[in-house]
Amino acid sequence: MRIAVLGAGVIGMSTAWWLARDGHDVVVVDRNDGVALETSYANGAQLSYSYVAPLAGPGVLPKIPPWLLRRDSPLRFYPQLDPDQWRWLLRFVLACNRRTSEHTTRRLLALSFYSRRLMQAFVAQETIEFGHARNGKLVVHSDADGFAQARDLVAYQRSLGCEQEALDRDACVALEPDAFARGVSGLGARLAGGILTQSEEVGDCYRFCVGLERLLSRDGSKVRFALGTQVQRLVAERNRAVAVETSSGPIDADAFVVAAGSASGRLVKPIGLDLPVYPLKGYSLTLPVTGPVPSVSVTDFKRKVVYAPLEGEGGRSLRVAGMADIAGWSQAPDPSRLRQLVAEARAAFPDAADYSVPLERMAPWCGLRPATPLGSPILGATPVANLFLNVGHGALGWTLALASARIVADAIARRTPEIPLTGFEYRA
Repeated sequence: MRIAVLGAGVIGMSTAWWLARDGHDVVVVDRNDGVALETSYANGAQLSYSYVAPLAGPGVLPKIPPWLLRRDSPLRFYPQLDPDQWRWLLRFVLACNRRTSEHTTRRLLALSFYSRRLMQAFVAQETIEFGHARNGKLVVHSDADGFAQARDLVAYQRSLGCEQEALDRDACVALEPDAFARGVSGLGARLAGGILTQSEEVGDCYRFCVGLERLLSRDGSKVRFALGTQVQRLVAERNRAVAVETSSGPIDADAFVVAAGSASGRLVKPIGLDLPVYPLKGYSLTLPVTGPVPSVSVTDFKRKVVYAPLEGEGGRSLRVAGMADIAGWSQAPDPSRLRQLVAEARAAFPDAADYSVPLERMAPWCGLRPATPLGSPILGATPVANLFLNVGHGALGWTLALASARIVADAIARRTPEIPLTGFEYRA
């Protein structure tokens, strides 16, 4: 079949990869002049397969009022005159209960463990370089009560297939003595303990996508890229999509996959589909390393900031990412949030980088994470016979990309997916 994939982020590129392996003719359409130049460009870099619990959890609602009153809160809300924002927020609040959160977590873990298997197979078979490493992840807690609660969850997480161990303060410092300054400064000075997951990985999502583009552009490939091409609208007739109108003219296909991130809902709304996808703006820095940094990925649980060491052609860097702004559709960064992220990194790892350089040299970035209220993506078929979805991954797009794309390819081929689609299907 001839299949049009709308979106060239990691979700769209992974989808094109699996469709090409199935022998389809694929065209990837994106408004940017290159692949992965929006949400996938400089995300947190952690392939965090064991930490996929949704934002909508039973303990979130009590935290929201204090967060909204703090300028340095990890979550900030900017009310808009936008019905989509308020509908999303209502659904989010309704999802903040233990039963819903546990069901969603179990489904996401199945999807993420599948994605891990696919990533490991991909790395073993292909030669693209994207800084991939299985370096482990340490979620650190800076208060005794928080660490005690996390430690109590280790057994439960183990029952779901996660392999984790609780480390006390001294064990955390022993794991990364230089990065934690032997417990006397920075994040090391406020450690209460941490949860270590040895199986977690890191990788540069942008470089992965560029590598996929190179693989898919090889001689004899049936994949072409329509980059710098703005998707204007989908054209549907008799319950089938027949074409997508673009700034470069119409593109017809036998099937269409919408993988356009936060823009997906607005794209399919005119043909009668309602997607509960809303953007959560996140931020990152990529710091050239000049001093000790952790060899494992680190997540500061209290501050909701992640630190991922990356190896690249330019040397070693530290990706620092965090924040979630419910702030509408603008992709413009908030300078105060970037300054806050610099302050967080300096406070956590004061000797890791030269924080006196201009902000521009820290590669500041922000992107719109396409989130659903439940926290799980929407995958597979729709009521429009030949239109398929791969949307709504929130902050987990990089982690879930290969599995989500494989499931969509299975749906198009009418194969039974390896994991159940329950909870991931489109629902009107």
